[in-house]
Amino acid sequence: QVQLVESGGDLVQAGGSLRLSCVASGTFFRLNTMGWFRQAPGKQRELVAVVRRGGTVNYADSVKGRFTISRDSAKNTVYLQMNSLKPEDTAVYYCNAEASLQQPSGFYRILEVWGQGTLVTVSS
Repeated sequence: QVQLVESGGDLVQAGGSLRLSCVASGTFFRLNTMGWFRQAPGKQRELVAVVRRGGTVNYADSVKGRFTISRDSAKNTVYLQMNSLKPEDTAVYYCNAEASLQQPSGFYRILEVWGQGTLVTVSS
């Protein structure tokens, strides 16, 4: 199977920066899309940013110009650089990945995996 482990969450003042990391491990053929979601207290989980295997990225409007997602395919790692943080960025940030797993039949199946989450708190 596939496991995702996030790190980098912390308490930071408004205007500050943080860098989140997420490392994928386990047995898989390849990682397709990797991304970050977040869930604030009392709110639904929402997409923050996603990067596809070919390098295409998408961001939520609320983080455009402040956050940058990147991936190191050789290390099976995705990063989220967060600058100019705001109190409304406070949330648990979850890493998400879509992995292709080869089956004994030779076919592939797609598995969506979530990390355990890392807490980002931005104080005003």
